[in-house]
Amino acid sequence: MTSDRKGNSSRSTSKAGRSLITRRGLVKGLGAAAGAAAASGLLPGPMRYIQAQAAEPIRLGFQVHRTGIGAAYGRWYEQTTNAAVKTINAAGGINGRPIEIVAEDDGTDPKRGAEVVEKFATKHKVDAVFGTLFSHVVMGSAPTAGQLKMPYFVVSEGHHVASGALNRYTFQPGITDVRSQVISMAPWIASNLGRKVAMIYPDYAFGYDHRDFFSAAIQGQGGAITALIPVAPTETTYSKYFAQIPAETEVLYHVMVGPGVLTFVKEMGDHFGSSRPQIFGFIDSLEATDLASPGLEFLDGTYFWEAFPRYAQKDQSEFDKHYRAAVGVDDNGASTADPKEVSTYSHMFGCWETLYVIKAAMEKSGYQKSTFAQKGKLIEAVEAMTAFPESDEHPQGDKTFNGKLHQCYGHQFISKVEGGRLNVVHKTAIEDGLYEPETDYTKKAL
Repeated sequence: MTSDRKGNSSRSTSKAGRSLITRRGLVKGLGAAAGAAAASGLLPGPMRYIQAQAAEPIRLGFQVHRTGIGAAYGRWYEQTTNAAVKTINAAGGINGRPIEIVAEDDGTDPKRGAEVVEKFATKHKVDAVFGTLFSHVVMGSAPTAGQLKMPYFVVSEGHHVASGALNRYTFQPGITDVRSQVISMAPWIASNLGRKVAMIYPDYAFGYDHRDFFSAAIQGQGGAITALIPVAPTETTYSKYFAQIPAETEVLYHVMVGPGVLTFVKEMGDHFGSSRPQIFGFIDSLEATDLASPGLEFLDGTYFWEAFPRYAQKDQSEFDKHYRAAVGVDDNGASTADPKEVSTYSHMFGCWETLYVIKAAMEKSGYQKSTFAQKGKLIEAVEAMTAFPESDEHPQGDKTFNGKLHQCYGHQFISKVEGGRLNVVHKTAIEDGLYEPETDYTKKAL
């Protein structure tokens, strides 16, 4: 019996050993296969996800306007960023590594913005920084990014990048600039609304871009500017500015940003009533504002520029449907969790698309470590890009990219307020917004 038990025990141990060896061999074999598949980019989705979760993350500094006049944008920029990162990580991350967001509030302040960029580089040691919207904060922050050799991707619309005023480390690949926007729409405005235009705009760099480039564009259409009216960003009442609009004005062109936008639009209605010029506004004046808000009824029949239509249109793309679902926005451009919370839909897509540009550039350059050489290759990989097709990654639409200017160019939309919603009446071609280059960043040293 002893012998039998020993023999049985021996056979049992042998069987267990064979099973253990088989499992080890299987795991080893799977690891080798996964390594080969990863090298060739053939890992299936679930395995890419597992690999990304186990790897050291790509750390991206998110410079966000959580406070200050950009807070409404900052909230939605952050929600969009989190949705994009969740989507990218679920698909395997970047080069098999998950994205980790390190967020810092810059208070929508230029000085603080520069401090945040320095903190990202020296304390957090991130691989790249992105997210800045307000132009004065971009202008205050980008020089620090250049000095610290930190790839800096802004989501701003200002012409500061394409103008050559910044540096080789600063890009705007996910959203078009004001110059492109206004020159593409000026012909439609002149042909359909009028040629004598008064302009109301913010009294800082973003507003000056509108002032300078739209003035030139409308004059190029045989029009004239009847008044240029800058408004301080800290202003809280606006009636005195409307009183400055000359009687011969055919079109009032307005763009306003910050927490006072609802007051601005309401006071515009109080001033003009039913006797008004044609009104063309940039959606900035109504971002994060419900069109059904009391006092906005007078906007019916007026027009707005939109980069990405807030209201889902009849010809809505599958890419827009995918994007809305991911970021938690309904067909009216409001939060799916609370319909009273209206998104900054015409701007926040820039965060989503910029993250996918960073992803594509890191994959193209084989980015792995936060070194000067690796960051240089990343810069060159972005500069080599030429186009972004409409897709889940670029739901706003197809774009071209000029690597010398570090700026993308896309479609613009003119929408009319009808029955409390915005309906697109005109979509520009990419070619409508192109202009002669003013710089070549690729000639600057890294």
